[in-house]
Amino acid sequence: MKRRNFIKNASITGIGLTISTSVLNCKDHNPEKNHNTAMAPINTTPIVVATWDVKESTQKAWEVIQNGGTALDAVEQGCMVEEANEKGQTVGKGGLPDRDGNVTLDACIMDKDGNCGSVVYLQNITHAVSVARKVMEETPHVMLAGEGAQQFAISQGFERENLLTDASKKAWENWKINSEYKPIINIENHDTIGMLAIDKNGDISGACTTSGLAYKMAGRVGDSPIIGSGLFVDNEIGGCVATGLGEEVMKTVGSFLVVELMRQGKTPQQACEEAISRIVTKPNSDYKNFQVGYIAVNKKGETGSYAIHQHFSMTKYQDGVNETIQSDYIIKT
Repeated sequence: MKRRNFIKNASITGIGLTISTSVLNCKDHNPEKNHNTAMAPINTTPIVVATWDVKESTQKAWEVIQNGGTALDAVEQGCMVEEANEKGQTVGKGGLPDRDGNVTLDACIMDKDGNCGSVVYLQNITHAVSVARKVMEETPHVMLAGEGAQQFAISQGFERENLLTDASKKAWENWKINSEYKPIINIENHDTIGMLAIDKNGDISGACTTSGLAYKMAGRVGDSPIIGSGLFVDNEIGGCVATGLGEEVMKTVGSFLVVELMRQGKTPQQACEEAISRIVTKPNSDYKNFQVGYIAVNKKGETGSYAIHQHFSMTKYQDGVNETIQSDYIIKT
């Protein structure tokens, strides 16, 4: 059942949401007053940004926008490029498996109206981001998990396939020899692609997709499919996506935090830096041994990116230029 039909039916059968008349009649209930921090409409040129060096993905998203597609279409199709890249070993088909040898995918997507969809622990389906969009558009739910998510994907026409490639299987078998389980901080550990886009209408959408931490415990889910942690979009303000050790992003609801900091007047760069600082300065933070990075864009089309350690990068496509930019970082030692 489509989300809109579910909501309509719920209202008819009497289980719809009832808003207190005392709230509506309250003298302080003034939408203009309560949203005075939102940015006024701005003529923003289109832009696409993504975590890491993923120029083919941003190229695809840019083409979608230039051909009249929405930001939502752009981020989905941009992420799909990396999901189909078997050599990447961090997203979609060919992703590194959990410690039991199973490739499990997490993804979410969010549109300009605040609608969102998510899948966690999805197996045997390459394009997790597209399944997440189907959850958003075709169900009354936000998140589907595991076998239920897979069954839903198949019902929507997605085909089952083995996601464990020979290369990823060999890497897993080599890992089992030592069985050392810890995050790796280096440029190769691109465990997530997060993407944000602004289309020709000035509307913002975002998506995030990953195969998760390599050799994780079976059942582990990180920040990537969690709205507010791995991704958050507010069409009045801007959007943010995260990458790195998901457990640490979830503890500070990182992407939501960045957007709220922008709402308070910070630039995307300032907001990303503050969010990273929150992680590093937490009591007993073990920040020297893990990486987290954020990228953000505001309604003006301004961008920011920041990380704990070096080697994090953001790919940006704007004004016809597709470039990867090395992000600044807080730990300089």
